[in-house]
Amino acid sequence: MYPFDRLPVHTSSTALTRAVLKGKLSTGESLEVHETTLPPGAAPHPPHRHPHSEMWLIREGTVDITVNDLTTRLGPGSLGFVSSNDEHGIKNVGLVPATYFVVAMGPGAS
Repeated sequence: MYPFDRLPVHTSSTALTRAVLKGKLSTGESLEVHETTLPPGAAPHPPHRHPHSEMWLIREGTVDITVNDLTTRLGPGSLGFVSSNDEHGIKNVGLVPATYFVVAMGPGAS
């Protein structure tokens, strides 16, 4: 169990991040979960690729998620997914902070 008020908070110049969990499932897959809050206009990092897949669960605000040059705008309650090694990025395109959970699974996620 991971009570929200006990999650460690990390603040960078572009985001506030709460680490939730990091480890391996009993079947061997790596799993990592964190929550990120981006101020308006911010992105946590430039578009990139990695061997694990990722899923974003949008809690608040409006983000653009770009996967392989295709951009989709998502709001609260929406979910985005990127497969292993696809280039991707996320940016807050709204006027208020955007908060979302990231679920990373596969090689390099933990």
